[in-house]
Amino acid sequence: MSKKPVQGTLHLNFTCDTIMQRTRMQVLEQSPPLKVIRAFPLSTGGALVHLHNISGGILGGDQLELKVEVEAGAYAQLTSTSATRLYRTHPDASPSQQKTSIQVATNGLLEYVPDPLIPFAGSRYQQQTLIQLEQGAGLFWWETIAPGRTARGEVFDYDLLQISSRISAANRPIAIEQIKLQPQQKNLSSLARLGPYTYFCSFYICKVGLDGSQWLQLEHELNNMAQQLTIANEMLWGVSTLTAHGLVVRGLSKRGTAIPAGLFTFWHLATQALYGRDAIPPRKIY
Repeated sequence: MSKKPVQGTLHLNFTCDTIMQRTRMQVLEQSPPLKVIRAFPLSTGGALVHLHNISGGILGGDQLELKVEVEAGAYAQLTSTSATRLYRTHPDASPSQQKTSIQVATNGLLEYVPDPLIPFAGSRYQQQTLIQLEQGAGLFWWETIAPGRTARGEVFDYDLLQISSRISAANRPIAIEQIKLQPQQKNLSSLARLGPYTYFCSFYICKVGLDGSQWLQLEHELNNMAQQLTIANEMLWGVSTLTAHGLVVRGLSKRGTAIPAGLFTFWHLATQALYGRDAIPPRKIY
């Protein structure tokens, strides 16, 4: 798929309206192909926003930037309208890139729950995500990686998938993740990498300021659920605490359809433990 590379920016700001007891969104900057249309109110006072890519996916050479600011006491939920498709990159083009910068202020909450990344055959993609959390700030953020367009027989046919993530709380890093996959150079099916599994996901759950013993208790509860959801030779789940202020859930699966239900289960349990309410899955629009 050929198209002149673009530079798209989306800058969103969420503030808490203390009188109306609801979160309001302001679009500070927006340039194609990134776009939002409106914020939908959640019953808990939050704002649900669908992130659009009007190109239908990320094209080779595209340079995209997403900035999200959740101000003190605000509650934002972000989701994609569908899976993010990473299209083939021309051999002479630079890898497509997306940079995401997120700040959650005191007692704010961000739920960033997108659909999977699907790297097409021949794609080269680099992603960097930086997240800053202040005191009392909460974060639910997951990411699922598919092996490709499996219906077309594309499994690990992409050239490069490089993902860099860093979460900081009170200006100190609590999670750093670096992934660089080059299936044409190193076999991802080796036991040192994904083994027999083709889909993988990470789910970060954070709330700054909680005592370490509370995170150990939640880790224990979620690991019990992980054992129940694990199916031998089909799907693996595991949970571990971060250095402070959170934990991470990881999953490996042979089928992409098995992952969302597990992520929602962990989300519900963690939301009840941390906020005393049920998680609210995002409404999808088409």
